[in-house]
Amino acid sequence: MDQDSHTQAAGPLSRIVAEGAKTLGIPLPQGAIAAFEKYYALLELRRQSVNLTAISGAEDVARLHFLDSLAPLNAADFKDTRVIDVGSGAGFPGIPLKIAQPSIALTLLDATAKRIAFMEELCAALGVDAAFIHARAEETAHDPDFRERFDVAISRAVAELRALSELCLPFVRVGGVFLAMKGPGAQAETADSQIAIKTLGATLEGQYNYTIPETNVALTIVIIRKTSPTPVGYPRRANRIKKKPL
Repeated sequence: MDQDSHTQAAGPLSRIVAEGAKTLGIPLPQGAIAAFEKYYALLELRRQSVNLTAISGAEDVARLHFLDSLAPLNAADFKDTRVIDVGSGAGFPGIPLKIAQPSIALTLLDATAKRIAFMEELCAALGVDAAFIHARAEETAHDPDFRERFDVAISRAVAELRALSELCLPFVRVGGVFLAMKGPGAQAETADSQIAIKTLGATLEGQYNYTIPETNVALTIVIIRKTSPTPVGYPRRANRIKKKPL
């Protein structure tokens, strides 16, 4: 259904999300715009006390959080997939992806209890079905209930790609994909990560480059395909990953 029919004239967020999604070529289902309005309202209500995001204001949140979180829908097929968002924070990109593609079976992982509590409150308010893991990725990735159980792992975390690959690829089933959302340094990080990606049982499939609509913010999603099981020793402990990246 055309998202234009769901655009509310009441505020800029509705227009920006609806028009931006159309620019990106991403159809939004019935009720998506209203869901993003509720998301923003709760984010503004809670962000000071929970330290959710430094970005504020309807226009910036709409562009830099919501539209950016929708962009991965152009980098992989999310329909009927098991997805884990590693380091979800305030729910980006996992919850916007679920709003736009309700068939996703979504798991949100974060090490901060207050952020998990916010996402639980948010999903309850939106009627979004998701699973929540309050834990560190390097520990959860060794749990057989989660290791190599997902079609897609995705992260907007700020960690360098070698470290992020070690944290995320163990969650991905063979044949699945890891999507790393990156900024201007993506090319250099990707070049430096070739050994890490191969060691972890994956291969670099490509990149999806995009500009957030109505901005000059150019970003990259690095697409990494899982080709064989990740060796049992990975991921290592956090201090080891930091001190001696692959």
